[in-house]
Amino acid sequence: MDGWIVLGVIVAIVVLGWLAQHFGFIDLSNKTQSSGTKGGVLGIGDEIFNPTRHEAQVELDRQTVLPAPAPVAGDGDKGVYGGKVEINLNR
Repeated sequence: MDGWIVLGVIVAIVVLGWLAQHFGFIDLSNKTQSSGTKGGVLGIGDEIFNPTRHEAQVELDRQTVLPAPAPVAGDGDKGVYGGKVEINLNR
């Protein structure tokens, strides 16, 4: 009977995780979408037994993710403010 309780708890956790993902409470999607292996389970072995390689991989990943380009003069506001800013001091 205890096996059914454990199985029920596992199924409940999976269903709650799926519902949380479906309704947007958590995001489990892979945002990197890069080619090559990122390690996964084997990355744990690199982190423990070969920390230099792991640190090099982390640094490589950090350098390959590019930030959004900084705005330059002449770009305009790109619709952020809609061209009109109101400051109400009577509140």
